[in-house]
Amino acid sequence: MSEHYYSNQPKVESKPQHFQFTLLGHTFTFETDAGVFSKSEVDFGSRVLIDAFELPGVTGDILDVGCGYGPIGLSMAKTYPEHQVQMVDVNERALQLSKKNAERNGIQNVRIYPSDGLSAVQKNRPIAAVITNPPIRAGKDTVFRFYQGAYELLVSGGELWVVIQKKQGAPSTVAYLEDLFASVEVVEKKKGYWIIKAEKK
Repeated sequence: MSEHYYSNQPKVESKPQHFQFTLLGHTFTFETDAGVFSKSEVDFGSRVLIDAFELPGVTGDILDVGCGYGPIGLSMAKTYPEHQVQMVDVNERALQLSKKNAERNGIQNVRIYPSDGLSAVQKNRPIAAVITNPPIRAGKDTVFRFYQGAYELLVSGGELWVVIQKKQGAPSTVAYLEDLFASVEVVEKKKGYWIIKAEKK
């Protein structure tokens, strides 16, 4: 069975590489590696999600679930320096890269730590927004657990932001979220990718 970027400890040989990428007007230098998601550039879905995201009007942290080497969470932290950004992933190599990339880009308002889904996310800090490019290949049950966990963590008025391709289950994600959240909106559709925002009342 081939291993995936959502493996806890990738066994594929490490081959670090670096590239620069501009997100929300900030130019980042990213270190990536074999065994992490989209190692050669920031993937298109994440870029559409980053560009579409808007802060909810409630107080709390931003939580990046499945942070990989950090493009979503670090771009949020750079753009919203007054907010704490929590970044979690099951992939240890990805987490180490996120920590390196935070330091390399001078970003301090982040907390980067391991979590299988949202199981290890601290309950003692309010979460205003959960933002995720979920690991579709991990299976629908895993992804739907992400959504359920996000709902439970968010403060009233908090929002879940998701990017998912139509062909990989965007309509079923919308249907599932409509059963959980007070309001669900598809805020953008671009080249088959849907950006979905779900608000908790």
